[in-house]
Amino acid sequence: MSGTSASQVSASQDPSLSPLAYLLFLLALTGLWHLLTLWVGRDVLPGPGETLSRLWNMLSTGSLNKHLIETFSAFGMALVIAVIMGVLLGAVLGAHRLSGEVAEPMLVALYSIPKVTLYPIMLLLFGLGMAAKVAFGVIHGVIPICIFTMSAVRAIPKKYIRAGQAMQLNPSQMFWKVYMPACIPEVFSGLRIGFSLTLLGTLIGEMFASRRGIGHLLLQAMENHNLLDITALALMLITLAASVGFALLSIDRRLAGRAALA
Repeated sequence: MSGTSASQVSASQDPSLSPLAYLLFLLALTGLWHLLTLWVGRDVLPGPGETLSRLWNMLSTGSLNKHLIETFSAFGMALVIAVIMGVLLGAVLGAHRLSGEVAEPMLVALYSIPKVTLYPIMLLLFGLGMAAKVAFGVIHGVIPICIFTMSAVRAIPKKYIRAGQAMQLNPSQMFWKVYMPACIPEVFSGLRIGFSLTLLGTLIGEMFASRRGIGHLLLQAMENHNLLDITALALMLITLAASVGFALLSIDRRLAGRAALA
């Protein structure tokens, strides 16, 4: 059996990629949650059953609808802006090595700063409301996408670039026909990380200056010491983020596998 076919077989048999493995992990986690509830008491940690019941009640009565629409509208806009800005800026900095070497330390330093400290600046620039939440989501997600894209462009084989230059491609054609196809696997890895961070930034933005949204509901529940609502909302967000993360990770591994075989 050739090395290529062997690698394909081993990837297909990898238990870490099996949905059954994730299901078993979920069942084990639920069992651990139930045991912790029995140990510390329902007043400290609501159990899985009552948490699911509360979440179903919130969803079925429609009390979450306007908050879900608000949160995911802001998150969707923030993610689109972060992806566009991150990919374009990363491609430019990766293609122009000197600019990339100057900008990379600054991007890494900015990435390491707790973004909560930047929120007063966001409020001054954008005021209260949707714009501030979108901006806060963008600053969380754009930097990892930019760094991954810059790294991917730097790693493009020189023969691809020389081939594009030999065909006299203009900068726009080089971007779409040379850089992007070669960078997709690593750019997608940055998108996977950027997705989670953009969602986190949007929720944090809602906690500070918003009257609607899931982040606002979480803050209200914390102020009222409503552990059942906190657990129900956290379960909904974790389930959503884990489901999308699992899908993105599967696509990421497929793209990485195809790139390795190319």
